[in-house]
Amino acid sequence: MSDSLPDEVVLEILHRLPAKSLIRLRCVSKLWNSRITSPAFITSHLTQSLSHLSNSNTKIVRYRTISPPVEHYKLFRDENDSFHQIQQLQLPVTSHLHHHFKLIGYVNGLFCLYKQGRFIVWNPSIKKSITFPKPSIAVYGRVTFRIAFGFDPRSNDYKVVRIAIPFEEEKPPLVEVYSLNEGSWRITSAGTSLTKGISFNGWLQPAASLNGAVHFAATDMDNANSSFVLSFDLGDEVFRIISVPNGIFGDVVQTLVHRGSLSLLCNHNNEFRTNKFCSVWVMKEYGVVDSWTKQFTVDFNGGMVRVLGLRKNGHILVEAIVRSGWELSSYDPESQQVNNIGIHGMAYDFHIDNYMESLVMLDKPNDAVSRREVSRKRKCR
Repeated sequence: MSDSLPDEVVLEILHRLPAKSLIRLRCVSKLWNSRITSPAFITSHLTQSLSHLSNSNTKIVRYRTISPPVEHYKLFRDENDSFHQIQQLQLPVTSHLHHHFKLIGYVNGLFCLYKQGRFIVWNPSIKKSITFPKPSIAVYGRVTFRIAFGFDPRSNDYKVVRIAIPFEEEKPPLVEVYSLNEGSWRITSAGTSLTKGISFNGWLQPAASLNGAVHFAATDMDNANSSFVLSFDLGDEVFRIISVPNGIFGDVVQTLVHRGSLSLLCNHNNEFRTNKFCSVWVMKEYGVVDSWTKQFTVDFNGGMVRVLGLRKNGHILVEAIVRSGWELSSYDPESQQVNNIGIHGMAYDFHIDNYMESLVMLDKPNDAVSRREVSRKRKCR
């Protein structure tokens, strides 16, 4: 093919192929291997994949089971009349019930996982993972962390943000950033801009990555419990506040990206409420507060406790309580019927997203740990 077609046509064809096919095609010749593994091709292939992501009918479902104690990552085909499993992804590391990996984020086909100070970024499309060096902030005493994973398009870099929050009010939060390109952690001065009374919501769910920033649902305990979205720009590494409509934050709040827009899932299901529901808000124009729009409200019935995402046919994926425990279900807003999909897992531990293949990290060694040493340690007590 490369002898009979112009070079630009061959590249155009390669850009449109799935990642798994491209991995095999590296064996065609040294030239093809060099092209496919080049940073420029990896980036252009990612751009092509992202342009079709909103039309994807493949979902990634992450959940954990108690017996046996296994962490699952499964692909499902989302069609009008069915939601069926097509593949199970093999986690590159061993996970246990009490020492399992927490999903920090899923961006451009990369999973970022965390367990007991250990960070791993994993691309199942190319079966490659990278283990980070240990963070630079040493933990002593009563400290909590909020961690996020995102993509900075300006530097074409993937970063982890780790916010250490001491319980002592007189001490400001400490913020450090890991850069995949640099292969090291770096402490920033961003924590000095945060209020000491800040409290993060949605601890069990990943923060939303969009427009070169990660977004947290947060509350200022020192300011009448005012709620807002706290964004951290991965380029200039500063925090910014995005206002939200009054009173929309519920008992379980999650930031996410829905069809390319910053969105909020506000699950009002506190045990003391008689009317339990979830409101879904979308910021139509990024950064414009007046563009917040309520998409819909789901009244919880049939054991539903949390909204997880939307299906192609307009049905809503929810977490529901059934006799055997917790299950992933599909809710039809028109008929108000809840159909069990048959996936059982642990409470508040389901994560659902559109799945995409990418070549990101193909140009990096497998299971690499950065050789660079952090020059200065910072203690958080």
